[in-house]
Amino acid sequence: MKPLLLIDIDGPLNPYGGKPERRPHGYTTHRMHPNGWTQPRPLRVWLHPGHGQELLALTDRFDLVWATTWKDEANVWVAPVLGLPELPFIDWPVMHGAAPRGTFWKTQYVLEYAAGRPFAWFDDEITASDREYVEQTHLAAALLLHVDHRIGLTRPDFDALAHWAAAL
Repeated sequence: MKPLLLIDIDGPLNPYGGKPERRPHGYTTHRMHPNGWTQPRPLRVWLHPGHGQELLALTDRFDLVWATTWKDEANVWVAPVLGLPELPFIDWPVMHGAAPRGTFWKTQYVLEYAAGRPFAWFDDEITASDREYVEQTHLAAALLLHVDHRIGLTRPDFDALAHWAAAL
């Protein structure tokens, strides 16, 4: 069984923290209105068209899963732009709630979803507390990759994922 690759959108795929007047190189602007977006104006989303190919290239080593607050809407709004097939997603039982030992709120649910299976997870909110918690409570291999929300995924991030999976 391949390890899971848990994919966050806002930050890693959509570097929302970049300067509004200067999107990161290679990204294109998309206007989206997912159900959870309550503003009248569509949400500005920056996506890099090459990231879909990069993720697909990892499918020989990983099973891809959305680990994003977009949940199933990632398949409606983001997957088609990146050329990704419909992917399973973590259906967070509670979003932005309490978390054990100072961890990011997603971490406990990531571990439940992984259910003892090896996984790599990229997100812009991963901290040392999350790494320590996963190391202490998850018996299988895990790679937690922090991605800068101003820059998004980069070539070294994809290389790190591929090298980690190859080393398992």
